[in-house]
Amino acid sequence: MKARTEADHSHQPLSLMSLEANMKYGSPEKKADVHASLIKDLGHRAVVFIQLLPQVPLKSTKVNVSSRCCKVNRVLLVLLVLMVCLLLHSTLLRASTRPKHPDHWRSVSSAARVPAARAQEADNVVPVIICASEERVGATMATINSVHSNTDASVFFYIVTLRDAVKLTRQYIEKTTLKGIKYKILEFNPMVLQGKVKPDSSRPDLLHPLNFVRFYLPLLDISHKRVIYLDDDVIVQGNIEDLFNVKLKPGNAAAFATDCDLPSTHEMVRSIGMQTTYMGYLDYRKQVVRDLGIHPRDCSFNPGVFVADMNEWRKQKITKQLEKWMEENFRQNIYSSAMAGGVATPPMLIVFHDKYTTLDPLWHVRHLGWSPDARYSETFLQEARLLHWNGPFKPWNYPAVHLDLWERWYIPDPSEKFSLVRPERDS
Repeated sequence: MKARTEADHSHQPLSLMSLEANMKYGSPEKKADVHASLIKDLGHRAVVFIQLLPQVPLKSTKVNVSSRCCKVNRVLLVLLVLMVCLLLHSTLLRASTRPKHPDHWRSVSSAARVPAARAQEADNVVPVIICASEERVGATMATINSVHSNTDASVFFYIVTLRDAVKLTRQYIEKTTLKGIKYKILEFNPMVLQGKVKPDSSRPDLLHPLNFVRFYLPLLDISHKRVIYLDDDVIVQGNIEDLFNVKLKPGNAAAFATDCDLPSTHEMVRSIGMQTTYMGYLDYRKQVVRDLGIHPRDCSFNPGVFVADMNEWRKQKITKQLEKWMEENFRQNIYSSAMAGGVATPPMLIVFHDKYTTLDPLWHVRHLGWSPDARYSETFLQEARLLHWNGPFKPWNYPAVHLDLWERWYIPDPSEKFSLVRPERDS
């Protein structure tokens, strides 16, 4: 539909696709414009329709009576059309201006297309982005509970999910002790991944569309200058405000924890035979990888927890760079989920190589999910600010390690769709 200027008063037919998009994804101003356009369009069509009615010549008394009847019918028809227009306007207006709970942003918007509301996006809140898939929603709630319970700061949660989990996610919050948190549910559109992610049977869970939300943070159109991104398999034991306030180096768009930091982490990595360098993620047999000039023994990092400077992210076009490497892998298989970190980690490693701030390692103690047997010392884990069960052995399943540290934050699903997997105890 062509754009119309203020001087253009000619009637343009409404596009149904445009109407649907604006009503579903538009701002309140856009929806108001749709209402006005719709009423104007219907009124115009009514006038045209009435003008097309046959005109009766006034040649006799009998014809005059017929003409008067015709005029009365026209007036009644106009009144009927106006009543329908008013009813439609009233219905649409109520739908777009329905009051919201002051603590909960309950509207659902598309993460790939729509600006998020800005009423509570003040600088004095800690914005946390986390995903909630239908099959792992209980994990997300445990993470949120741990963040909320261990800080006095005002935290605002942006919970990104797919359409099939919106209702479940909202009910999980509103029917449990989490009902007091401040949050907004955002619906991610997986169509943005077309032509960028290739099927891989080795770890299908790593191909879930929500794994790539971290690539598209600016498309959430959240107005905060910086945000925290958390995977759903983490537990926060420290004050999240301390992580939020980390000082980023000039020109850095994000801060990550490197895989070559603490001695305790080194011991864990050796015990499970995990890779901590770029060689474990990229296929150095491919020329396009060698052309990057990244040494295969350079230390990798984990993108499951990071702080992002949104201005730098946009300025450096990070999302576009990440998509470039996703498309390159789609064509050439330069990495795969069979390698150490799956398909969401390698693009981040390439784009952020030597261009990120290093987090305090205690703010990302990871690898808890790589073995059902290898364990950290309890003393070390008590000092940790954040625990990450990255790997296949998740704490809501069995077997897994350090279950007690995760279960203390778990809140049972009121719908009972999500439940823990635990060994049966002898009666």
